[in-house]
Amino acid sequence: MVRNLDITLLRTFVAVADHNGMTAAGNALHLTQSAVSQQIARLEDLSGALFIRERRTLRLTSNGERFLGKARRLITLNDELWADMAEGAIDGLVRLGAPYDLVGTWLPPILKTFSQAHPKVDLRLVCLASPELLTAVADGALDLALIEEPVGKPDGECLAVDRLVWVGAKGGAAYLKTPLPVSMVAETCAFRPVVLRALSERDLAWRTMFESGSIDATRAAVRADLAVTVWLASTVPDDLHILPFGENLPKLPSLAINLYHAKGPLPRAVGELTQQIRHSVSVPLIADQAIP
Repeated sequence: MVRNLDITLLRTFVAVADHNGMTAAGNALHLTQSAVSQQIARLEDLSGALFIRERRTLRLTSNGERFLGKARRLITLNDELWADMAEGAIDGLVRLGAPYDLVGTWLPPILKTFSQAHPKVDLRLVCLASPELLTAVADGALDLALIEEPVGKPDGECLAVDRLVWVGAKGGAAYLKTPLPVSMVAETCAFRPVVLRALSERDLAWRTMFESGSIDATRAAVRADLAVTVWLASTVPDDLHILPFGENLPKLPSLAINLYHAKGPLPRAVGELTQQIRHSVSVPLIADQAIP
């Protein structure tokens, strides 16, 4: 027997979870506290307990935590379908920029989901170093860009904070060499000034082993144990090894992954991709995790 969920109940549930209480959720939804309470009770009759009632707030049960993500996705899909029916399918051009390392790790599932949902959108991807991407957005050559830059920059929307780590070949010895052979993707790489500053502060000798403009070539040089490189922890491929900070490898700071968009009102297609990127980010504050 097919049963259908009431989107109104899901929307109320999400509002209560977001506002940690039924009164605040009611204010946000323009409903009375009693109406909110009744809707939550109806939903819990179907799903089981979603909240633990405390003196002044509500806390999600483990069932409620699992339910919340799925409820958000259903609401988003419902709203997208209504928008398509009311305004027609989304089309137009979206020019998205991203650094080379994020293209191979973060973006594939995001772009696949977006292109399947909006097949009429002409999506164009531009790969450049972060400083070049920032210039392209400012000049209007890109609609959106993911930018890697120091934490705390006020202009972009911070999606995640990730830890910079040294990367070498598994079982390799390049990191023991003096001067340290370092491979960078390009001279414009956002990591370069950070790495050189860290090496300079420790007065460590180093040499540029390889700068190609290609992340594949950099990966090959590191895999061959010709050099070490620096990447975000979330982007390190399985066939390479995160090296511990130590005598030859200075500690590196965290970097933010920020979202920038062109000035002015966003076209529907750009706005939809912006939301897709926000909802799909899956690297929550990696800087807080232990790095060997």
